Amino acid sequence: MTKIDVFAHVLLPDFYQKMLMLDKDLVQKMPFIQNPVLTDMDKRRATMPADTKQIISYVNANPEDYMAGKMAALLVTKANVELLETVKANSDIFAGGVAMLAMNNIPEAVRVIKEFIPAHPEILGVQLFSRHLGKSLADEDFRPVFEALAETDTPAWLHPVFDERKPDNNIVFSWEYELTQTMLELVQANYFQDFPNLKIIVHHAGAMAPYFAGRIDHILPESQAADFRKFYVDTALLGNSKALELCVDYYGVERVLFGTDAPLGIMPAGAGDVISEAIQALPLTQEEKNTIFYQNAQDLLGLD
Repeated sequence: MTKIDVFAHVLLPDFYQKMLMLDKDLVQKMPFIQNPVLTDMDKRRATMPADTKQIISYVNANPEDYMAGKMAALLVTKANVELLETVKANSDIFAGGVAMLAMNNIPEAVRVIKEFIPAHPEILGVQLFSRHLGKSLADEDFRPVFEALAETDTPAWLHPVFDERKPDNNIVFSWEYELTQTMLELVQANYFQDFPNLKIIVHHAGAMAPYFAGRIDHILPESQAADFRKFYVDTALLGNSKALELCVDYYGVERVLFGTDAPLGIMPAGAGDVISEAIQALPLTQEEKNTIFYQNAQDLLGLD
């Protein structure tokens, strides 16, 4: 059986060096990027599980936070080409890539969705962050991106970032809150009503949503509570089978995709083994587990 890991990260060498030129303190701000498996594909290959193919996206370092829109979009374009070339050169271990966007240049972000991705089937969608440029992802300025995603039937991967307005951000809990808050904002902006075919894959098993299902169902209007279940989610919980069981109960087997956050979480290669064990421990049939391990990704992303 081949597993498809839908949420795995890279920090490819050329892009990494350009980001270090923009921010000499990047490593201090994001110590996890020192993991060489993010950058060195030979080391990546040596640590890859034999039965897994990954879909790769960049870690949360975005040129839009350092450069004006024209220059940010130019650097993002180069990063996306480097990602494309990496997927092509390593197609035995990578099932595809996820493009980066510069959200301070919306016309170029839309061009990536409407032109770059259709021209390159190895690129399966785009990565969005819980906040961009200090604003909610549901900010009206970003709406054209969602219109383009819906028009082209392009999936989005949702990754958290810290809300810099908060003084107590931490890697244990803050990102899960940020994901959940962003999901709420997208639902309350009626994006699933306006764009019925919108496909968003949320990192970390849908964050807080499965565990606060009662509050969602009883506090939100019925249509918005239903929309909360329209997200797709991965399994990146560092194990924790009981939590995954709640996730599957809430979203349904058909919306849960194997994803590990590799190579992060457990050094050096990530948490693939413990997450696989947690899925195997779920009270599901093997067919349902296989649906999570690879079938949902194949169906959602049009993979062979």
